[in-house]
Amino acid sequence: MTDFKTDIKTYEFNHTMIRVKDPKESLYFYEQILGMKLISTMENEKGKFTLYFLAYVNAEDQASLATQSDDKRRAYAFNRPGVLELTHNWGTENDDGFKYANGNSEPGRGFGHTAIIVDNIEEACKRFESFGDKVKWVKRLTDGNMKNIAFIADPDGYWVEILNRAFA
Repeated sequence: MTDFKTDIKTYEFNHTMIRVKDPKESLYFYEQILGMKLISTMENEKGKFTLYFLAYVNAEDQASLATQSDDKRRAYAFNRPGVLELTHNWGTENDDGFKYANGNSEPGRGFGHTAIIVDNIEEACKRFESFGDKVKWVKRLTDGNMKNIAFIADPDGYWVEILNRAFA
């Protein structure tokens, strides 16, 4: 099997997609609470959905992206690791009973969580606390046996693990 003209050493993880009910709530959570930046947005009129691509972006890239065309911002999103895609199917935000399966409740446990690393987990958790009911706690640092991780949930109930950056 050496006839393929591709090199798996060049492969890298680009993004993960989750569906969200209300993009305003979700964008607030990921941008204001977790500090991600919106890189690109794509609307699909025919499919009646919008895609939002977010990532942690350094200041230089953020300044550059602000002046770029939609195509350039899209190319940036699809050529870097660690992107989160939020997919909003239009109209779900107006349906009080609508809810996505987040993977951590029955039936059908599956998807578990995404994770972010922070510089100081204790201070990050204090900051999350300051948002009041905008942050839903799944596990605080003081809960359970593992005192070095925390979990919060986004507006759709997707879990986000909070980890301290590991310094060698």
